[in-house]
Amino acid sequence: MNRKTLLGYGAVVVVVSGLSALVTGLLMNIYERKSEAKNPYVHLVEVSEDDTDPAKWGVNWPKQYESYQLTALATRTRFGGHGGSEALPEQKIERDPWLKRIFLGYAFSIDYRDRRGHAYMLSDQEETKRLSKPQTGSCLHCHASVMPLYRELGGGDAMAGFKASYQLSYQEMNARLHASGHAHPVSCVDCHSAETMKLRVTRPGFVKAIQALAASEAPLPHLPSIERWRATNRQAPYDPNALASRTEMRSFVCGQCHVEYYCSSAMPLEFPWSKGLRAEDLEAHWNGVVLPKGGRFFDFKHSESGAEILKVQHPEFELWSQGIHARSGVACADCHMPYQRDGATKVSDHWVRSPLLNVNRACQTCHHSEEQEILARVEVIQTRNFNLLQRAGQALVDQLDAIQAARAAGAGDEQLQPTRELQRQAQWRLDFVAAENSMGFHAPQEAARLLGEAVDLARQGQVAALKAKEAGR
Repeated sequence: MNRKTLLGYGAVVVVVSGLSALVTGLLMNIYERKSEAKNPYVHLVEVSEDDTDPAKWGVNWPKQYESYQLTALATRTRFGGHGGSEALPEQKIERDPWLKRIFLGYAFSIDYRDRRGHAYMLSDQEETKRLSKPQTGSCLHCHASVMPLYRELGGGDAMAGFKASYQLSYQEMNARLHASGHAHPVSCVDCHSAETMKLRVTRPGFVKAIQALAASEAPLPHLPSIERWRATNRQAPYDPNALASRTEMRSFVCGQCHVEYYCSSAMPLEFPWSKGLRAEDLEAHWNGVVLPKGGRFFDFKHSESGAEILKVQHPEFELWSQGIHARSGVACADCHMPYQRDGATKVSDHWVRSPLLNVNRACQTCHHSEEQEILARVEVIQTRNFNLLQRAGQALVDQLDAIQAARAAGAGDEQLQPTRELQRQAQWRLDFVAAENSMGFHAPQEAARLLGEAVDLARQGQVAALKAKEAGR
């Protein structure tokens, strides 16, 4: 065998050995990744229903905890986010003075700030100047990991504790929360089973409301598990933890708090979902509620006009339900907590924030356009709704001016009742978009419709006030 042949054999051996090493390495990598996929986390500590500190859960699920901690960072978009000093967010009522005017007689005219990340949901509530007015313990329903305290108040029955919490002042309830060691913002245990990590809902307010919604006649094509339940004999109430799909649950866990609700000392906290999720459905629910002391439900009486006003909280879940994303099966978490790769597994990003700050993973998995094009589309939608919002705010201020003039001219309660009723309707629609944290993007056409109606109703109210002024002379 000559030297050239030996060199050829040697080259073949080297190539085969190299390929063998590569294949072996590839197979080992595949095996390791499969092992990672089978065991996505290492169970180092036991967690239970009473473990409200996210740091303890973070021992087992460090990736999720690391991203959750990022909610403490300041994030800004044009129409939302933490836009003030690092101490406290900017005051909305200073940036848009008409907000202060429409809430006169209510604590929101004292302190109404931009939102911040989930890490601040408890501390910001504890520091708000709204606490200078009496507030109820119900307010902690969505700002703290409060389920263990509900069980304590209810003798082991969380629903009973929830129903009792409105009878305590905010200060009393908050003191008990700290004394119990559970003074944490909404935490892992509020959305995940301690045993299986499966998504679940825990908030009593949501459970009661989703059951009332399921029992209503409102069409809910975006919630197929409810439509399936409606086709049964309905012997047992709809149970979201047993019947909802994972996709639905990725919105339900958010809908425990990002909703419209009543939270004060007259009665237990309540979500107004008995007739549906549209703004008119919620309005009809409140119009049918009688306060314990008698009379139609209202949140506060406007100190200038005397109108019985409904104050909207933050109806993200309700407005989302009227939009194309909900109808297309896109969940809240798909955009605000999109999946990210971690080795062989994917995990939800727990840095809950605007998808505008995370376009690649939040939007471009479905929308195959350039990032700047996506941002431009959102800019158009939000700017149009913002301009409509400002027009509605001005219309409502003009109505309030007309009501003041009518009262000064001697108009009485009977003469002012028509304009007061129109103020209630106009402010409900205006506030439905103003209090909702997407500047209309969750359902652009629905938001624009509501703001258009708000302008119309406020102008009708202005005309009614002018008529009352003439009648009062």
